[in-house]
Amino acid sequence: MWKIAVGFLIFAVVALYMLSKGGNVDMSGNEHGSAAEHAPAAATPASASASK
Repeated sequence: MWKIAVGFLIFAVVALYMLSKGGNVDMSGNEHGSAAEHAPAAATPASASASK
């Protein structure tokens, strides 16, 4: 039983180390409202729709 606990502890330490070295990791969950960042919608060029 103690081997499972030691294995989990080692796995957790390695996982946290990899997440900290990975860059911008946001662990806060989903954001709603004005705090959420949205990508702008892709605009279609007028010349492409006019030529069809």
